[in-house]
Amino acid sequence: MLLTIEKVLTLKSVSIFSKIPEESLVEVASVLEELNVEKGREIFKKGDIGTTMYIVVEGQVCIHDDDKILGNMGVGAVFGELSALDPQPRSASVTATEDTYLFCIDQISLYELMTQYTDVAQGIIRVLCQRVRDCDAALLSVSKPGV
Repeated sequence: MLLTIEKVLTLKSVSIFSKIPEESLVEVASVLEELNVEKGREIFKKGDIGTTMYIVVEGQVCIHDDDKILGNMGVGAVFGELSALDPQPRSASVTATEDTYLFCIDQISLYELMTQYTDVAQGIIRVLCQRVRDCDAALLSVSKPGV
C-alpha cells in the first residue's frame, strides 16, 4: 500500500491527471483503490459489465480478444475508462502479463472528479481521442488501396 504522497507522484505522471495541482491530487489519491494482480490473472473479460477505470502503477497488461492481442500497456497507462464512463459490456479482455499493481477508480468517484476538476475530464477526452486515432490508423493500415 502506497503512502498518499507516493500516490500523488504516480498520478502526476499519468496524462489524465498531469495538469492537476499536487494539492488537488491528494483528494484524487483518497478515492483510489489499489489492486495487486499476479502474472497470468485476468483483470476482466470481454463482455463483462464494468464501471471501473484502471491505472498501471507497476507491471504490464495485455489487452486481447480471445487469442488476438490488441495491445500491451505498461506503467502510466489507463484502461477501462470507456466502461467507467458508460457501463456497457467490455470490448476486450485484460490480463496481467507480469505481476502488476493497479490503481482503480470507480464510476461515481470518476464522475465526481470530472465535475470538480475539468482537467480530469479533458485528460479522459484526450485518451479517448487517441484511442480513436489509433483505431483509425489500424483500419487504414489493413485497408486495400482504392477501397
